[in-house]
Amino acid sequence: MTASVLLTVTGTIDPGLAEAISANRRPRADFTVMSATIPADLIDQAAARPTGKIGRAVRRVVGDGVLLAVGCVRRGRRYDVVLTDSERIGMPFAALRRFACRGPRHLMIGHRLSPQKKVLLHRWMRLRGQIDHIVVYSSRQRDVAVEVLGYRPDQVTLMPFMVDTEFWRREHVIDAWPTGGRPLICAVGQELRDYPTFVESVRGLDVDIVIAASSPWSRRADSSAGIDLPDNVTVTGFDHFDLRRLYAASTLVVVPVVETDFQAGITSILEGMAMGVPVVATRTTGQTDSIVDDVTGRYVPPGDAAFLREVIEALLADPAEASRLAANGQQWVREHAGIEGYADRFRRLVGDLV
Repeated sequence: MTASVLLTVTGTIDPGLAEAISANRRPRADFTVMSATIPADLIDQAAARPTGKIGRAVRRVVGDGVLLAVGCVRRGRRYDVVLTDSERIGMPFAALRRFACRGPRHLMIGHRLSPQKKVLLHRWMRLRGQIDHIVVYSSRQRDVAVEVLGYRPDQVTLMPFMVDTEFWRREHVIDAWPTGGRPLICAVGQELRDYPTFVESVRGLDVDIVIAASSPWSRRADSSAGIDLPDNVTVTGFDHFDLRRLYAASTLVVVPVVETDFQAGITSILEGMAMGVPVVATRTTGQTDSIVDDVTGRYVPPGDAAFLREVIEALLADPAEASRLAANGQQWVREHAGIEGYADRFRRLVGDLV
């Protein structure tokens, strides 16, 4: 028997998404592949958002996450499993689920379960009994789920994050980002980035630096703002198509992040690895699972500009070593973090739940 599944989408599905994917202008979204593989019906914030003046007032009070959770409760009885794509939806859905006479099984993705507020809500509202299984992306968050929140180890799956390895390929790049004849290093993303440390590490190097300080979902401030930038550093934004061009022209991808206990920077890391570019990233409490140091990339400690500069200079001076890391990283991503395998793991988890 095939399970019926409702999959949440944190955000609103772009009506032009399918056309952009078909034109190879952007990678496939995880929910598009998951909905086809599991298979699952999708519910996004637009579908769950009330209309009219009263609806807008309610939205301002409770937020889109709670409204989407309410939408899952209303529709969920028709499904065997509700798959919530973040704790922002999953926790309020679990709380509301307590009042339902009958409900589906609940599979939740937990990006960051560790903040004290979430831990207290979990315990106070006894959410553990309303979440059947959790998927996490970092070892630290798995430990929090088991040791702090009290889930059984078999209720928690540690899974690699995903990337569209078919989109992030050099073969698709016709004209790479123009360079000035010097090595080009790019740093990508906005969530918890440590661009002050990165800029200090490359100050005075005979290289060109492009910082793509943007994110389609992060609400964090751009840490590159207000920095005294040297002449060789450019800060700009990119869509997926031009970001792929930038990766293809880059000698190194650097992902500098501040200390945190979840996998900040993972999307940029996997994109760079998929493109066959050597990746240097900050090793934090939450960022330990995507790179094998000196095998598939290089880790550096948080906030250490001198150490980061040393690693950058060493890789620039040793193209063979840089190529080895790039090849290993690309192979690892294609074997472990491809979007098709990611969706299939969820398909199997759904099957196990029902």
